[in-house]
Amino acid sequence: MITYADACRVINDSRGEAVSVSTMTQTKYWNQISSEPDLDVGIANAMSKASSVALGVALGDPERPVICLDSDGSLLMNFGTLATIAGMAPKNLYHFVFNNGIYSVTGGQPLPAPGVEYAKAADACGYASVHRFDDVESLDSALPDILASDGPVLIEIIVNGEPQTEGVDQTWESNARLPQQLRALRKRLTGTDDWGPGGPYI
Repeated sequence: MITYADACRVINDSRGEAVSVSTMTQTKYWNQISSEPDLDVGIANAMSKASSVALGVALGDPERPVICLDSDGSLLMNFGTLATIAGMAPKNLYHFVFNNGIYSVTGGQPLPAPGVEYAKAADACGYASVHRFDDVESLDSALPDILASDGPVLIEIIVNGEPQTEGVDQTWESNARLPQQLRALRKRLTGTDDWGPGGPYI
């Protein structure tokens, strides 16, 4: 199996100038590793919605790669997003699913459907390609070519299912930083962080 830290490191090494949208435990580890924080959006308190937000970003800027750092528990809560993403067919979206079989942030409770193979589900929905990794060497070797291919792509990563006993607050704190992250992302992509009157909830 792969550790969260190793998975995030390998993804970061190959991300280039991709926008990242992360959720829950992925956000905690990604924030420790990311080399492009101005391109990162962490959605901690919107469990299951990272893939939907990533789809919107990918459609809004089709020339820039977008990576979604999702989890099995989150994806199960929004399973229809696989069909929606496949139907919209953004060539610049790369959907990573960290599969650990538990709800890590809330104490390690097992998922109600632990046997789901998310790569197969995405393939059935119509993703351009799907991949599944359970060792970091194979992930590291294959990822540059995967990120150079047309999306949407789903990359399922089998990670150690260890419940969080420390650092949970870091995951939730990312939600408080969301307005600042959105301003930084807008400035990076458009050259201005001026949203005009009232937006976006800041």
